[in-house]
Amino acid sequence: MASMRDIRRRIKSIKSTQQITKAMKMVAAAKLRRAQESVVSSRPYSEKVQDVLGRLAASTKDYSHPLMEQREVKKVGLVILTGDRGLCGGYNANIIRMTEHMIAGTDKPVGLVAVGRRGRDYFRRRGIEITEEYINIGDNPTYIQGKELAKRLMVLYSEGMFDEIYILYTKFKSAMSMMPKTLKLLPVQPEEGEEIKEVEYIYEPSQAGVMNVLLPSYVETTVYQALLESKASEHGARMTAMSSATDNAVEIIDKLNLTLNRARQAAITTEISEIVSGAAALQ
Repeated sequence: MASMRDIRRRIKSIKSTQQITKAMKMVAAAKLRRAQESVVSSRPYSEKVQDVLGRLAASTKDYSHPLMEQREVKKVGLVILTGDRGLCGGYNANIIRMTEHMIAGTDKPVGLVAVGRRGRDYFRRRGIEITEEYINIGDNPTYIQGKELAKRLMVLYSEGMFDEIYILYTKFKSAMSMMPKTLKLLPVQPEEGEEIKEVEYIYEPSQAGVMNVLLPSYVETTVYQALLESKASEHGARMTAMSSATDNAVEIIDKLNLTLNRARQAAITTEISEIVSGAAALQ
């Protein structure tokens, strides 16, 4: 059994760790509130852009655009959205695992666009090609950041660096619930359905003119929304992980206190026994 000094030292160490995890939980909770507001407020616009794009695609069958060009797939681009830091449960591991499954499931060459330090470092150590990297995005991604990333992805696709581009991110549901998701970003394939044809819009100057503007905007909005979803998920995962760590620290401290009390009681009992034995020997 460890000495009482060792047990007290360990209790002190765990209490210090508990203070850190508790502070990190509070910080993550504050960041999560802001990130969640951004996600919720941006979703209607993102969904509407996709809806209008689907309606236009349904009514302009002969329209062609470089971002919608279907060509033979010679190389696949994967945009992976991870965090720059750890201590957020399985958030980073889930995206990395999903990326590995996609790489293993295709016979085409794959290039990665790593957004976040964790994903970049993991695949770089394993010799996977990192075509582009974006780190230090921050806790609150801006539309400018999403737009710059989207523009670069469109250039990589238009120049033939990639023939398909998928974005892998974590969709935010709640602080306790988030889901890794894969979305085909390029070529753009608008969702079509029967309900799309029921509503008729008047487009100015023309449907083709609107599509020329809407397609790049759709890519930019999709990338920006994925950044927001991922950051909100990261904050939620970190808050949950730090909450669990704090609760675990409480349990460990309680167990160590119990062990310390038992050790103290054993020491007192031993001393009493020695005193009694010594007194009996003197008689």
